[in-house]
Amino acid sequence: MKSLHKFCCFCFLLPPFILSDATDTITVNEPLADGKTIISSGGTFELGFFSPVVNSRSRYLGIWYKKVAKSAVVWIANRDVAMNDTDGLLKMTDQAKLTLVKSRDTAIWSTNATRSVRNPVAQLLDSGNLVVKDAADDNPENYLWQSYDYPTDTILPGVKLGLDLVKGIDRYLQSSKSSIDPSRGDFLYRTDPNGFPQQFLMNNSLPQFRSGPWNGLRFSGSPGLKPNPVYTYEFVNTPKEIYYKFDLINSSVYSRLTLSSFGVLQRLNWNYRAQDWTVYVNAPADNCDTYGLCDAYGICNIANSPVCSCLDRFVPQSPNDWNATDWSSGCQRRTPLDCQKGDGFLKYTGLKLPDTRWSWYNDSINLKECEKICLKNCSCMAYSNTDVRGKGSGCLLWFDDLIDITMIGDSGQDIYIRMASSELGTGSNKAKKIGISLCLVVLVLLVLGLTLNVQKKRKRRQAEHVSGEASTGTRSTQYLAEEGDKEDVELPLFELKTIIQATDNFSRDKKLGEGGFGPVYKGTLVGGQEIAVKRLSQNSIQGLDEFKNEVKCIAKLQHRNLVKLLGCCIQEEKILIYEFMPNKSLDFFIFDHDRRRFLDWPKRFQIITGIARGLLYLHQDSRLTIIHRDLKADNILLDIDLKPKISDFGLARIFGGTETEASTKRAVGTYGYISPEYAVDGYFSTKLDVFSFGVLVLEIVSGKKNRGFSHPDHHHNLLGHAWLLYKEGRCPELIDAHLSVSCHLYEVIRSIHVGLLCVQQSPDDRPSMSSVVFMLAGDGSLPFPKEPGYFTERNLSFEPDKSSSGKKENSSGNALSITLLDAR
Repeated sequence: MKSLHKFCCFCFLLPPFILSDATDTITVNEPLADGKTIISSGGTFELGFFSPVVNSRSRYLGIWYKKVAKSAVVWIANRDVAMNDTDGLLKMTDQAKLTLVKSRDTAIWSTNATRSVRNPVAQLLDSGNLVVKDAADDNPENYLWQSYDYPTDTILPGVKLGLDLVKGIDRYLQSSKSSIDPSRGDFLYRTDPNGFPQQFLMNNSLPQFRSGPWNGLRFSGSPGLKPNPVYTYEFVNTPKEIYYKFDLINSSVYSRLTLSSFGVLQRLNWNYRAQDWTVYVNAPADNCDTYGLCDAYGICNIANSPVCSCLDRFVPQSPNDWNATDWSSGCQRRTPLDCQKGDGFLKYTGLKLPDTRWSWYNDSINLKECEKICLKNCSCMAYSNTDVRGKGSGCLLWFDDLIDITMIGDSGQDIYIRMASSELGTGSNKAKKIGISLCLVVLVLLVLGLTLNVQKKRKRRQAEHVSGEASTGTRSTQYLAEEGDKEDVELPLFELKTIIQATDNFSRDKKLGEGGFGPVYKGTLVGGQEIAVKRLSQNSIQGLDEFKNEVKCIAKLQHRNLVKLLGCCIQEEKILIYEFMPNKSLDFFIFDHDRRRFLDWPKRFQIITGIARGLLYLHQDSRLTIIHRDLKADNILLDIDLKPKISDFGLARIFGGTETEASTKRAVGTYGYISPEYAVDGYFSTKLDVFSFGVLVLEIVSGKKNRGFSHPDHHHNLLGHAWLLYKEGRCPELIDAHLSVSCHLYEVIRSIHVGLLCVQQSPDDRPSMSSVVFMLAGDGSLPFPKEPGYFTERNLSFEPDKSSSGKKENSSGNALSITLLDAR
């Protein structure tokens, strides 16, 4: 009870001399001084100044419960900037801005009202909401500002926890640092709109707990949210807003949802008998609430020991690790999928649905139609209903590994997971299977000789076209292993006739574009799977080295923000086969006047954070450190949900061990994206990719290319222009006009700030990608960016001709050759 009391109360001490004027408003002529308070009309809440510790000089402006014996602060205005004296003053200005000032009239906090009214007042409502409005207007739709839109570590009944996509408001909880320090801590609880929306408890940028998607009754991972006589629950998901809220049926009940400083989400109710706050529900509630504990296709069941096991018909990726209770490698299908031969679906019941950030949904179609859509797409891993009320409705599809699954039981949901057709048989077919097996044995014996002859011919044919030994196995590309490699790269081999059939003999109508490697075609395999086919051109500036490099770099990489390499072909030609991205590349949208309107700010921010996570995986989380060296808008592909995938690893560099930097006499890349130290001295490290990422961020925000950018007031490129605007406090001028409605200004300006940190002149000043991911997800202060690379004004008469893209140019200063690559 002592520890609970320490958490619940957020103990603050109100000085004994606090007085109340028995009013609930602050006006232009009647500010609120330290030592006085205002009280809501029903007497439920009080607003004033407080200190969290006895005899502390730190003073905060907050709202707390008035009627209960052990009050709890539910909102703080200046949580990150304490006042060190008692001469604070909260006043209303003529411009309808509520402002907190300390000694010598120094403002430390203010509301952000965008319009003024004739008679502005601030009023504390009996719901605990502090609002700024016209004194004569009580319509909530006309409030100029309200504290409900800016919660701290607590939400009250009626607060919308989530996103207002029209106003650009993100309402989320952020923990305090401790019970005596209300400044922002490490934990956040917020709505994630990606895929089918759900809520996440985050420790900085790392997910700790996931609510699961809303199923019409409750969140899939929150079985405790059941109809009861105390609460009502609501989840709204529309193009205008996405939010969750709870309301009280009985107004005599006091309840709040609070995120503690140690990362636990708790619903607390006031217990009149005990005269204390008691816990109604916790999240995480047990070990199975830990996000991704059993990893891909693993299922957590708190009733079992150990709690993690693989789903039925799945087996551990690493049995030894699982036996040692290390489940981080996850599970895999016992029988691999074969989309061309036909897959099916197996029903699993009573589950918390997997992470839906990489999902697609449609509320208007039924489960049967949902199955058909998923079956036609070889990348679709599972499907379920979006709404379980009645007989169920809506369609939810997953397009990545299924992560964070928990056994819930009767309150759980059904999900249909893709399986190889051979896994879907039943015991009644046993005799039939035996007969088929015998026939297959005879068939194998009959064709064995023919198979051996075919393999010999294939060896002979491959040896004529590829230097080195080529294995005939369908899962080996040993010819790609360089001397000294410890292990070969395994990748499916496609026959040339299969690729010719899939692309209608490389039909012009199937051509998607052409880059430094060669033309790219759309293809469709016999089973219906769509693919992208990259064919090495005879005139390509890239050759066998780049072909081998791309295979080595990406064949074993598995990340949702990296494009998947499905296989290759080495018969007569060198061809790479990728998953097909229906929305082409980022430059197709971002630099087109009409198409870029389809990328609102939430989608652009999703793209920025996705690229960041992909680079973090390459630099830090994959088995080897990989520097891409050609990161640009052309090489960011977009899937069906406009989520980014980094592509084109032909110029990438792999580092092993502790090696993280190198130099070269042949600097390769694309003007506008390569860093100064690489272009001039040939020096490169992970900070080269960081620089390119920074350029991408500024291009995504502005909708303008760095290379070729012009401005009537100066001759700087986009980087220099952005830096000038930042120094002068004019960042909003950089924002694409198409984002005026959808953008969350604070988030956009923070992205610009991060982009400028990434393009600083010195690589030592640039942040690592782990820091970038943290900065994009957080709300803390950021260092002031230094001058970006290439900041000196350009002499436009000496700008490289854009038509030279694709040709080699030599730098006369240092014998470096810079290879420019065409857009894909």
